[in-house]
Amino acid sequence: MCVIMNISKRIEIKVIPNSSSNEVIEGDSGELIVRVRAVPEKGRANRAVIKTLEEYFNADIRIVSGTRSRRKVVEITER
Repeated sequence: MCVIMNISKRIEIKVIPNSSSNEVIEGDSGELIVRVRAVPEKGRANRAVIKTLEEYFNADIRIVSGTRSRRKVVEITER
């Protein structure tokens, strides 16, 4: 019998929409700040956050809470 386990972790991030580039940086207090070029309309910024974090962590990303806030909790799951 083969059991496949996906390891996941939840972290809190701060999002800055309408930025000049898509990037992930570490803030002074150690929190992750995700800058995205997308505007916060119709889920565009959230989709950009997911894509940016997926590239950064090379993992699957899901927004757990804060879909309408700049502070979000995301779940990172190994691929």
